[in-house]
Amino acid sequence: MEKKKTANLDMKQYGMFIVLIAVFLIFAFMTGGKNLSPANINNLILQNSYVVILATGMLLCVLTGNVDLGVGSVVALCGAVVGVLLIDVKVPMVVAILAALIVGLLCGMFSGFFISVMGVPPFIVTLATMLMGRGATYTILKAQTKGPFNASYNYIGAGFLFPNAKIGNFNMICLLVAIIATVFIIIGEVKGIATKKKYGFAQNPFYQTVIKDGIFIFLVWFVLIKLGQYSGFPFVLVIMACIVGVYHFITSKTVAGRQIYALGGNRKAAQLSGIKTDRVFFWVYTNMGFLAGVAGVVLSARNGSATPKAGDQFEMDAIASCYLGGAAVAGGAGTIFGAVIGAFIMGVLNNGMSLYGWSTDIQKIVKGAVLLVAVTADLMSKRKK
Repeated sequence: MEKKKTANLDMKQYGMFIVLIAVFLIFAFMTGGKNLSPANINNLILQNSYVVILATGMLLCVLTGNVDLGVGSVVALCGAVVGVLLIDVKVPMVVAILAALIVGLLCGMFSGFFISVMGVPPFIVTLATMLMGRGATYTILKAQTKGPFNASYNYIGAGFLFPNAKIGNFNMICLLVAIIATVFIIIGEVKGIATKKKYGFAQNPFYQTVIKDGIFIFLVWFVLIKLGQYSGFPFVLVIMACIVGVYHFITSKTVAGRQIYALGGNRKAAQLSGIKTDRVFFWVYTNMGFLAGVAGVVLSARNGSATPKAGDQFEMDAIASCYLGGAAVAGGAGTIFGAVIGAFIMGVLNNGMSLYGWSTDIQKIVKGAVLLVAVTADLMSKRKK
């Protein structure tokens, strides 16, 4: 009888997830449990929704070995377009949203053209779009805030699915989502075990699998119970889940996704293998502009207004999220889920430091130090290999 192959869990794969839990628990201790409240868990998700959306698109840029410095300004510009159209022109909400998304798409195409066709380095192009986008935002808004928006638009960034579907004070939609998520986790694990058996791959010891899935399921129930105790399941969480799911599929299951990894790993080799790297650059940055448009809509909907300073330094949070999530500095390595974990690490840091009472100056120092440590650790591990 053939001996069953076993291998311990690769803890490096879950390293940043463990860091996320650790940081959250540290701030729970420091703040006396303030960050455990249902209201704070809800705020944590709403406050980081646009960062998650931007980090998803930014990861594709990072995989090519570059970044997009202009996304914060594009977020503000798209929000400004919505503000002017809804408040001044009074167009229907759908028209305003489509216009904002088109503006974001055009901004991405603008960057993609200069990078892929004109051969200008992405750093310079996106630095230019950062300055131009912010200037255009101030021009469109005339340095004023446009708002308030109506409740139907605000629902995109601050609304909840079926808020009245309650038993007592608990929203039953959250319970339903928790059950569905648990079933999917278990089915996914069973399928993974079956695949490993089929191809003779080494399997993780049963107790390790139970502990890993138990932690995931516990966290799902913890978050959803807290949301259920507050106002229910945020609509923006649906948007986030759809975007993360779609881009995870693109990066892991499609030819377009594999081409991005190939380009980031070795551009010359990718070109020799027949990959049109210029086209890859173009669609990656066009996509980043589109997702910045989505983030601009979500942010303005949550704030209930469009402001000239919206999206300030969002590009830094998005870039930091990718590197914290395990993306390689040189490109060619990183995952969508890693970027999402990185985004929530940044979110938990921001949230925890604010609850603890640290000033924004100290918060910037801490966030900068965390990013520096993450990138240094990545470079050191590469040198050892």
